[in-house]
Amino acid sequence: MTGFGDIIGHEQIIEHFRSALKNHQVSHAYILNGENGSGKNMLAKAFAKALVCEAGYGDSCNMCRACHQFDSGNHPDVKWITHEKANSIGVDEVREQINNDIVIKPYSSKYKVYIIDEVHMLSKGAFNALLKTLEEPPAHVKFIFATTEIRKVPVTILSRCQRFDLQRLSVETLTQLFTKILANENIPAETEALDIIAKAADGSARDGLSLLDQAIVLSNGNINTDVVKKMLGLADRSQTLTLFENLVNGNMEAVLKDISEQYTNGATPMIVLQDLINITHDLAKVKIIPALLNSTSLSEIEKKTFATLSTSCSLAVLSKIWQMLIKGISEINMAPSAVEALEMILLRVAYSASLPTPYEILNEVKKNSDLAGTSSVYSGQSALLQNSAAAVPVSVPPSGTEKKNDLTATVSAGETSGFNTVEDLLRYLEGTKKALIEYSIKHDVCIREFSDGHIAMNIAPAIHQDFIMNLHKLLSEATGRQWEIEIIKGDLGETIADKEKSVAEATKKNVSEYPLVKKILEEFKGAKIETVIRKNLEELAENEPDIPGDTVPVTYFEEEE
Repeated sequence: MTGFGDIIGHEQIIEHFRSALKNHQVSHAYILNGENGSGKNMLAKAFAKALVCEAGYGDSCNMCRACHQFDSGNHPDVKWITHEKANSIGVDEVREQINNDIVIKPYSSKYKVYIIDEVHMLSKGAFNALLKTLEEPPAHVKFIFATTEIRKVPVTILSRCQRFDLQRLSVETLTQLFTKILANENIPAETEALDIIAKAADGSARDGLSLLDQAIVLSNGNINTDVVKKMLGLADRSQTLTLFENLVNGNMEAVLKDISEQYTNGATPMIVLQDLINITHDLAKVKIIPALLNSTSLSEIEKKTFATLSTSCSLAVLSKIWQMLIKGISEINMAPSAVEALEMILLRVAYSASLPTPYEILNEVKKNSDLAGTSSVYSGQSALLQNSAAAVPVSVPPSGTEKKNDLTATVSAGETSGFNTVEDLLRYLEGTKKALIEYSIKHDVCIREFSDGHIAMNIAPAIHQDFIMNLHKLLSEATGRQWEIEIIKGDLGETIADKEKSVAEATKKNVSEYPLVKKILEEFKGAKIETVIRKNLEELAENEPDIPGDTVPVTYFEEEE
């Protein structure tokens, strides 16, 4: 028997179907989109059965003749459109099974229901043949489509259907389903074992039930955690947590020992790597939302470990660990020995994850600056940042030894020898298309002093974190010498962009006082001056077009300085 009561999850969709049936507001076409095993076919069957049920109260009664016919697969008014050709439903199938049959009224029910599973596999001709029917369907015809590839369904079809996207089933929902099934079969099971199966199912009830059947056979009627872990090739969660803790603490001897033990016990390297990725993700969420430590989805050992690690691991470190572990998936697939690849991945994580970012290095340079008081200086000289893993030196070659980059050190006219003014620097940035640095200098910086080799400035709090370092690198490469960038504390002040805006507004105001311009603005209500372009008399004369027979002299007026 198949009814809405047999379906887990998707309560909102089921409520919609029931309401539509009760209120006699059933649409002519529905499309169900979801992953494999999400319940599309179950929903389609339950809805089709309710449509042909003789009771007609919003669900199938499972007692009438129509319900019995449906359960036996013999109901004459329910049509499953089959694939007679490999991997495709062609135009012939649509014409024979739908278009030629649709004019015939239902034999015994109120509706005639057509169900097409994997509708995205219809050929282009089949979709075109179906479209006309969907546009003007008879009142007694209802369509139910199911697909796992909604993007392959033409928009012309989707626009004529009510669409429902099926969500993945939660671990809790799947665990409840397994518990109910095992209770009916009188098979004992450990809750942890069922949780593991539910997680491995990845939101698919079909996959979960397949794994549950496998576990029942292997456990001889008593499902326990050890059997399930061996069946799935999983490592013990507590062992993996210990492995992760040793990894972030840099205890590589213990890490290698843990990997060896888990591999010997049957855990595959890929599964171990995926578990470490999962732990990294969970720990990052706990660090952002500490209340998650009270979640029932976490075991006691997970809560204890996450509480400890959340105080010692920064989000930056966790982010780098995540990136390196994700990259390791492809490395394990390509490596001749998966376990050796895993060991090398974790070695890289242990010795690289805690290295500082450029922004952290810059901040440390500022803190350790010899200048005190109102300003700090970044000159590119070596600094030493201490952290939990290692001491990392940051250095720039001495003045005169750094090789210039011909691509960045040349503008259209040739190589630059220095910058004496801010305008020189801005022209260089425009010529080399360094748009981000140019924008920051104009909008996020107030330059107080500028000379060849030295800049003093106020900076906006929201300026890009790598601006100072990038600016210093660019100046050094362009000039072949070291620059000193002094950061002055205090309010930002007037930026170059502010000055340009003030000049532009003053120019507009001045131009608006011209008699001709004033007359135009008066005649065209709401008109305003957007931009003022200055041109000299020679340029205007050169660009003046030659008009045959034009004897009227043209006079140009130039604003007096």
